[in-house]
Amino acid sequence: MIDFRNKKVLITGATGGIGQALVKKFVSLNANVLATGTNNEKLDLLKKNYSNINILKFDISEHSKIEEFIENVSSQLSGLDILVNNAGINMDNLSLRMKDEEWKKVIDINLGSTFLLCRSAIKKMLKNKYGRIVNVTSIVGHTGNLGQSNYAASKAGIIGMTKSLAIEYAKKNITLNCVSPGFIQTRMTENIIESIKAVLTSKIPMSKLGTGEDVANTVAFLSSDAASYITGETIHVNGGMYMAWQKLLINY
Repeated sequence: MIDFRNKKVLITGATGGIGQALVKKFVSLNANVLATGTNNEKLDLLKKNYSNINILKFDISEHSKIEEFIENVSSQLSGLDILVNNAGINMDNLSLRMKDEEWKKVIDINLGSTFLLCRSAIKKMLKNKYGRIVNVTSIVGHTGNLGQSNYAASKAGIIGMTKSLAIEYAKKNITLNCVSPGFIQTRMTENIIESIKAVLTSKIPMSKLGTGEDVANTVAFLSSDAASYITGETIHVNGGMYMAWQKLLINY
């Protein structure tokens, strides 16, 4: 059984559906967790639900403050062993209608902030000669999607960046991997009308949406010593959707 006792874990984007599942999972496995996000109300609720976790409000778009943020995290946790980069945004639009700011902001936050968080965390991990980083990407980073050229580029970029960093630090006992969710059941998907939801699930071989717990289980595995010989990889959590998409391309 995986046990994160004495392991210090930072989870970004902790207030969303997947983020909350991540917090729940790592707490259940005895980790010392610091959760971050930008919504005070949701952060307070997390603290209420998990009284033993640390909370630190931070906007990852503030690039100049990321190194200081990681210092604060390390100080609160007395170290940093595991980083889960889950935070991100989307600003969808067709390419000809997409504003420069919509492109830049999504790339800057999803890709730029993730890189800077990795870089600052790795500095801490090098001192400890141990580290696990898991970056949450998306199936869209592999397949592309209508109206999401910025989002798809940012997620594909994370995958390439993760592979490069994994090579750089493989000999330092620091692993970096990605988890790529497909359609995951969250409060957002609950609001989708049933006819559209039926179309979405029809594209998934397992004929159902995933859950935040499905993603969290995979992140926990990659963060554990059970995955110590895995680095630079991406695990798909999408009910076979990516596999089916690849088959369609081959047939086409």
